[in-house]
Amino acid sequence: MQEELQLLEAWIPEQMEPGTLFVLENAGTMGDARNPYVAVLACPSCGALGLITRAQYIGQQSMICGGDTCSAEYYLHDDDIEYRQPH
Repeated sequence: MQEELQLLEAWIPEQMEPGTLFVLENAGTMGDARNPYVAVLACPSCGALGLITRAQYIGQQSMICGGDTCSAEYYLHDDDIEYRQPH
């Protein structure tokens, strides 16, 4: 299953709907120097906001929602969100 990623140009948290991405202005200055945080992504399933790392942003690592009632697992692929398929 795929969904299109929505980009938000300005940091307006109230406009962060599920599947919305905001690239941080100081991307690369927070977190681990080898894999810093670069963006905020609203979980495509529940809308919970979470920081994502460079490796997640370029699709090398998957993400798991940190929301209280959601455990969606997905990764970014170009401009799409792809859910991890169960094995």
